[in-house]
Amino acid sequence: MSWKPEIDELRKREELAHEMGGEENLNKHYSRGKMDVRERIRQLFDNDTFREKGAVAGKAVYENDELKKFSPTNFLLGTGKIDGRKAVTGADDFTVRGGAADGAIIEKQIYSEQMAHDLQLPLVRLVDGTGGGGSVKFLDTEGHTYIPVNPAWDYVVKNMGRVPVVAACLGSVAGLGAARVTASHFSVMVEEISQLFVAGPQIVNFGVGQDLTKEELGGAQVHRSSGAIDNVVKTEKEAFDHIRKFLSYLPSNVWELPPVIESTDDRNRKEEELISVIPKNRRKPYKIRPILELILDNDSIFEMGRYYGGGTVTGFARIDGHPVGFLANDPYVGGGGLTVESCEKIERFVDLCETFHLPIVNFVDQPGIAIGLAAEKKGTIRKGVRAISSIYQANVPMIEIIIRRAFGVGGAGMINGQGLHMRYAWPSGDWGSLPVEGGIQVAYKRELEASDNPKKLLEELAAKMESVRSPLRTAEAFGVEEIIDPRDTRIRLCEWIEDSYAILPQHIGPSPHTMRP
Repeated sequence: MSWKPEIDELRKREELAHEMGGEENLNKHYSRGKMDVRERIRQLFDNDTFREKGAVAGKAVYENDELKKFSPTNFLLGTGKIDGRKAVTGADDFTVRGGAADGAIIEKQIYSEQMAHDLQLPLVRLVDGTGGGGSVKFLDTEGHTYIPVNPAWDYVVKNMGRVPVVAACLGSVAGLGAARVTASHFSVMVEEISQLFVAGPQIVNFGVGQDLTKEELGGAQVHRSSGAIDNVVKTEKEAFDHIRKFLSYLPSNVWELPPVIESTDDRNRKEEELISVIPKNRRKPYKIRPILELILDNDSIFEMGRYYGGGTVTGFARIDGHPVGFLANDPYVGGGGLTVESCEKIERFVDLCETFHLPIVNFVDQPGIAIGLAAEKKGTIRKGVRAISSIYQANVPMIEIIIRRAFGVGGAGMINGQGLHMRYAWPSGDWGSLPVEGGIQVAYKRELEASDNPKKLLEELAAKMESVRSPLRTAEAFGVEEIIDPRDTRIRLCEWIEDSYAILPQHIGPSPHTMRP
């Protein structure tokens, strides 16, 4: 007796499943410049490592107990390896019912979330559809409506504090599909083929009277700076490159440490440019990203959310092969000050580093929390306090490199002021409750108003304060622990990262405050 007939039947169904939505739907899909779901999975995982679960799940039509027609579900799941490390994926197939729930078996999506949770493996969602309740026709066939439920959302929330969750927006993604993209630690969308919205153009036109195309409503030009998506790329292949790079800095779960690699960069490297990279004219901006490249390991920087809260730069890098998160201010964008957007960006990024035990390097040129009527109307101070609170609540090692300004509440909150100050300052450092230039006008208002020559008096007061504001005076009073030659910054960071990773095992496990998207 042999079970070969049953195996042959299994293989037949697997072949039918690999046809996905059929030739016509696939060709329409390809005409939009998109990969099919199985090609995406091949691009994501190392060669021949994907192991599918539920491959033959779908809707079958029988005649006299013989299979006559088979339509696979529009959701694929399984495990594979990304750069040698195992991960879970859940991927929509848009060629079957546009990725909507009425072309799926919802238990597969739930299973993917549960698999990542219980096996403690990173989860990559490849989202290309609504993933919600399907069309209104579905209600007609069922004969009743229902109270909406977000499937597996308990696992979605728990996974944010347990394993790295990555989502790629790879088509027109609406409703629950959009929520699945944004309920992640890192999200990426592709120009031209990806759009993301709560509801699509037809519903928006009906509901609020806005007649917009998919691109106008939720394309890359909308979400590049909206904060809903972290990174925008030009091709699907580039999206998978971003996913792999993001995961390379993180442990597979919160019970592991970030993966350290052997560095090919000289830990004693000194870059001569750093001695003159900060202009002596305090009003003159400079480019921060080249400075980061001069200090951090060569070719190790991965920036996240460049165009949202652009005054703050966030991302991952390595120091002597050790993964770190970094914060930095970009003086070209609002002077680098704390806006509502940059505060939200800091809070989320610090929580991400805290969740997965990445030490944080904060390159500070912080003029403070944004001021003015527009900032007050947005409640910027509350957002600023939340960002600062995330820094104070973080238990991972953190170091502050003050490269220029540190003013006011915002400047004070860039490191835990009541903790052990692990910080260095460059000789270009400039700090205080508020900048001297504006502070003189306030502190000496009466004297200036009473003076016969207020301009001359202002110049005299500014000259007097200039010597007092020297960072060397602060160091004399131990107001700053150490002022260093900027060229020595990398050396000091390499020493610090050794100490940091020596104590990191104390921090493994879930964070006391679970990260939210």
